Amino acid sequence: MPLLTRSKLTSLDAFSRAQDDVRIRTRSGAIVTITCLFITCLLLIGEWTKFHQIVTRPELVIDRERNLPLDFNIDVTFPNMPCDLLNFDILDDMGTTLMLDDHFEDSWFTKTRISNQGQELGTYESKLSEKVVSSEIQDKSKYCGSCYGAIDQSGNEGSKDPKDWVCCQTCHDVQSAYRQAGWAFFDGKNIEQCESEGYVASINEHLSEGCRVKGGAQLERINGDIHFAPGTAFQNVRGHFHDTSLYDQLDNMNLNFNHILHHLSFGPRIDYNHKALIQNENHNIMSVSTAPLDGTQVLTDYNSHNYQFNYFIKIVPTRYEYLRLTEKIITKVIETAQYSASFHAKPIAGGTDAVDPTVTHQRGGTPGLYFNIEMSPLKVIQREQHKITWTGFLLNCITSIGGILAVGTVFDKILYRAQRTLFAKKE
Repeated sequence: MPLLTRSKLTSLDAFSRAQDDVRIRTRSGAIVTITCLFITCLLLIGEWTKFHQIVTRPELVIDRERNLPLDFNIDVTFPNMPCDLLNFDILDDMGTTLMLDDHFEDSWFTKTRISNQGQELGTYESKLSEKVVSSEIQDKSKYCGSCYGAIDQSGNEGSKDPKDWVCCQTCHDVQSAYRQAGWAFFDGKNIEQCESEGYVASINEHLSEGCRVKGGAQLERINGDIHFAPGTAFQNVRGHFHDTSLYDQLDNMNLNFNHILHHLSFGPRIDYNHKALIQNENHNIMSVSTAPLDGTQVLTDYNSHNYQFNYFIKIVPTRYEYLRLTEKIITKVIETAQYSASFHAKPIAGGTDAVDPTVTHQRGGTPGLYFNIEMSPLKVIQREQHKITWTGFLLNCITSIGGILAVGTVFDKILYRAQRTLFAKKE
């Protein structure tokens, strides 16, 4: 194949140019050139700024990490519910139950007594769980407490060994016996063990107080139920129940589950700028997506003693992936959860709703505050990325320069021809 000669090669030049002696330089062309340079600099600066800008792009995927624990955090105040009557339970569809008075690994909860004026009176200590049993009570030969008919103790008379005797040594033992028998315990009045331990006096003394519950636990990523209800919780073959005998007896004391929800989240909190916050107890910064119920207040102006307050929560596991660490971002990958919630209140006795007369409720249930949780099978990945890549940055720069030059050339030709036409008319 013969080589291309120089004349044939120059014929392929798409960037033909005129000789310097035939070029015409005009004042309008200089103005257009300066304007094009100024606009080009502005566009290049904008592209440089965009190149360094970081954005968060969401991605929806199937949640394949269902084995990871779900951190649960709550801080709620009940102005009209004493800590002595308040019980907190966590149940899931697998049958796992976490109770406030139980000691579970990776969980902590505290009760704080609240006065009528909203002042904290100190951490609540249960008379039943914290009672220290004396050596005389431990020795059944010296003392064998009555179970008041809840458990058959007739075999004690025929047994010579005190270790085989059936005794209720403490108020907690009597309450457990009543619970097994399915009897109502009320406030323990006229029960020797409860009277001597000061349980009865403590119950009646704190009836006008409120209670604040604060804590956290690790949950399984399955549907479940988190609730606050009156009375001691117990389980049998029929299900999960509460001894509400004392609460039902005090319907004239204005006890109810009106509440102030200071904080509720499932995992580390993320603020409105998608920045991870270091976990602390003060909860100073409000979260938008991961804790939408923060600051919610339900303070009814009607008698809500026998009312059940329900929150139906849809939880979506969420992972935040960051490009770099800062003071607030303590790790580049954070596993948390966002949720949405709807609220519903109903009277236990059923009937017409106190707020909307057109709504009728069915009878049944236990008074309290309930969080009904439903886990989503999908997962949202919020990934931090640069707004454009370096190849996109170069392409945008070249496009900006070429576009400005092309537009400037056309505009210069229009101005030049307009000037020529005007000068021709004058001549």
